Amino acid sequence: MKIRAIKTEKLGVKQISLLKLTDKHIKSLKEGSIVVYTSKIVSLCEGSAIKIGTVDKNELVKQEAELYIASVLKKNSLGLTMKNNILIPGAGIDESNGNGYYTLWPKNPQKTANKLRIYLKVKFSLKKIGVIITDSRIVPLRWGTLGVAIAHSGFTCMKNYIGTPDLFGRILQVSTSNIADALATSAVLIMGEGSEQTPLAIIEELDFVDFVNHNPKKDELSKLHVGLNDPMYAPFFKNVKWKKGNSRA
Repeated sequence: MKIRAIKTEKLGVKQISLLKLTDKHIKSLKEGSIVVYTSKIVSLCEGSAIKIGTVDKNELVKQEAELYIASVLKKNSLGLTMKNNILIPGAGIDESNGNGYYTLWPKNPQKTANKLRIYLKVKFSLKKIGVIITDSRIVPLRWGTLGVAIAHSGFTCMKNYIGTPDLFGRILQVSTSNIADALATSAVLIMGEGSEQTPLAIIEELDFVDFVNHNPKKDELSKLHVGLNDPMYAPFFKNVKWKKGNSRA
């Protein structure tokens, strides 16, 4: 696997369309590549941002989140929230590299990922091409950020090992590999979190990825998500006093 980050100009809200940004910085693609876009660059291009000082930050978190924990949503605190079934601080709202704006998540990241995949497929005459839109997230009880795929298109997101033998012939019962988030984490590491100015990346030599020539179906997307009532996590989530937000999702 090879990952190459792509440096762009500094961009503000709606300074360029996402397709024009793609045309400007991606001149060629190999068969079997995945193009990665940070959620921030998608949001800036699509105008999913709000001027800092025009809205209360906590109220904005409540508006953007599906669920939030009121007890930890204090002044100037992002708080822990659920957005698109992803556990993330502050519903993904970010102030960094926004030039005076709160950058929100894209309004419909899956729709955008599908649109970009089809555009790249046609433009470069490719049969196998994928797209990932990423953000950074935290993992409970671990410091530091990792990447997460808030949307993907063009490849199978999970590799299923259930029913296959391990090295010693034992049949695996629960093992699956999250391809989408693993690739997102790798790309986010290369693209950086600070002033690198590299919101795009191209991943190549992906022999372990199964590409598909269609947008992810509802049942495929559902394989990425674990419900709050899942036996493994229910003891943690069910005892939290979640409040419903006003998310557009």
